[in-house]
Amino acid sequence: MLASVNSLAVLGVDAFAVYVEVDLAPGLPAFNTVGLPEGAVRESKERVRAALTNSGFSLPVNRITVNLAPANVRKEGSGFDLPIALGILAASGVIPARSLEKVAVVGELALDGGLRPVRGCLPMAVTAARLGFEHMILPKVNAPEASVVEGVYVLGAESLTQVVEHLLEREKLNPVVSDPHLLAGTENYDLDMQDVRGQEQAKRALTIAAAGGHNILMVGSPGSGKTMLAKRLATILPPLSFEEAVEVTQVASVAGTLEDDQALVTRRPFRAPHHTISYAGLVGGGSFPRPGEVSLAHHGVLFLDELPEFKKSVLEVMRQPLESGEVVVTRAAASVCFPARFMLVAAMNPCPCGYYGDPNRACTCSPGRVQEYRNRVSGPLLDRIDLQVEVPAVPFKDLNTKTCGPTSAEYTEQVLEARGIQQKRLAAEGVFCNAQMNTRLTRKHCRLTSDGIKVLEMAMDRFKLSARAYGRILKIARTIADLAGAKDIGLSHVSEAISYRSLDRGI
Repeated sequence: MLASVNSLAVLGVDAFAVYVEVDLAPGLPAFNTVGLPEGAVRESKERVRAALTNSGFSLPVNRITVNLAPANVRKEGSGFDLPIALGILAASGVIPARSLEKVAVVGELALDGGLRPVRGCLPMAVTAARLGFEHMILPKVNAPEASVVEGVYVLGAESLTQVVEHLLEREKLNPVVSDPHLLAGTENYDLDMQDVRGQEQAKRALTIAAAGGHNILMVGSPGSGKTMLAKRLATILPPLSFEEAVEVTQVASVAGTLEDDQALVTRRPFRAPHHTISYAGLVGGGSFPRPGEVSLAHHGVLFLDELPEFKKSVLEVMRQPLESGEVVVTRAAASVCFPARFMLVAAMNPCPCGYYGDPNRACTCSPGRVQEYRNRVSGPLLDRIDLQVEVPAVPFKDLNTKTCGPTSAEYTEQVLEARGIQQKRLAAEGVFCNAQMNTRLTRKHCRLTSDGIKVLEMAMDRFKLSARAYGRILKIARTIADLAGAKDIGLSHVSEAISYRSLDRGI
C-alpha cells in the first residue's frame, strides 16, 4: 500500500517541493524515514505516532517506510509531520488518496494531534502557487502570512482531525483571505526627529541618505546624539511597497522572527546588532545556512554602533553585500542566496577617548592611537559608505531651547518628493533609488555642469579619492539635486556631496 503527499521545504529564502511517499509493507512493525532527513525530521516518527493515536486513529501494524523526495537534498525542520501522518492515513485507506493530489501540506504535530507553526510558510506558498497546487493546508497560525500570495487557496487548521475531516469532505476548511489594507496606516512611530536638539547638518545628511537610499557614517564625541539620530532614520524613510513587504516578510518567515498571526511585515526593519556579533551572525551561515543581520535588515536599516569595536574580519564580510545587495553562503550541505539590500548606518567616536577635535574637552590620545583606532575600519569599507558626517557635541543653548525643529513627517515629505523623482527616472531601469544605480546608470543620469566638473576634479586630486568614491559622490550629488528639485547637478550640489566625505579628507 503506497501513498504520496505533496509538501514543501525551505532552502535559503526560497522553497522547493518535497514529495512524501509512504509505503506500508508486510513484516515486523517498524518506522523508517529516508531521503536525507536531519534530526528534527528523523524524530517526527515519534510525534506522528503519538498524534495519530491521540487523535483517534490507529497506527498500522506494518513496516512503514517514508521517503522524502528528492532524496539528494537535505531536509530539515518539523514541517513534514502533518504530510507524513496524512500519508500513513491515505496508505491505510482512511482518507482517499485523490483528495491529496492538488494539495500542498506542511505543519508540525503536537503529541495531542494539534498543529504548531513552522518557519518559511510565505516562500512555501509562493512555490505552491508557482507549481500549480490548488490548495495549501498549514497551521492556522501560519495562514495569514501565506494568504498574501495569489494563486493558491490557503487553508489554516488547528489539528490533524480538522485536516482529516476536510479531506473526507465532512467539515470543510474555509480559505483564509488576506486583508487588502495590510499596509494602510502602519507608519506610526514613538520616535520623532524633533526629539533631537541641534545637529542640523547631521539631520540634513540623514535626509539625503533616506532620499537616495545611501549608506551613512556619523563620527562624533560621546553623547552628541549619533544613536538618537540613527534610531529616528526609520521615521523618515518611505513606507514599504507591497512587493518590498513580501520580500521582507519572506526573510522574517524563514528566520522565525515573524510574529504569530502576522501576515506581513509592514515597517522597514531596523536591526542594531551588538559589536560582539560573529561574521556568521552578520551575513548568515551555519551548517544549514540561516539569514544574518544584513538579510534581516533587507529593505531597511542596519545600524552598527561603535563601528571600530566590531572585529575587522566581521566588518570586511559586508563589503560584497554592500555592492551586490545579496549574500551567497556556501556550505557542504547547500549553497544559498539571501537578499541583503539595506541601508548601512554606522556611528563611531573620532578616537579611543572620544574627544578628538572637541573644543570643550581635551583629547588624551596620541596621534598614533588615533590613527590605529580609525584603521580598524578599512579603506575599502569606507569607500562603500556614501556619506561621512561629523556630529559635534551639542551646545547648551541648543539643548535648552524650547524651539523644536522640523518633525519626522516634514522630513518624510522631502524624502518622498525626491524618491518620486527618482522612480520616474529609474523605473524603466529596474532600480528605485539613486544608491542602486550601477556605473552605466550613474554616467547616464549624473551629468555635471562645467563648474561641477571642475570642483570634483580638484577634490579627487587633493584628497586622492578612489574611483568608487567618485561614483558615490556623483550619486549623492544627484540625490541633493533631486531634493532641490533641480534637473541638472550644479556646483552647489557637488560641493555639498564632497563635504560628506570627511574621513577621506582626513578629518
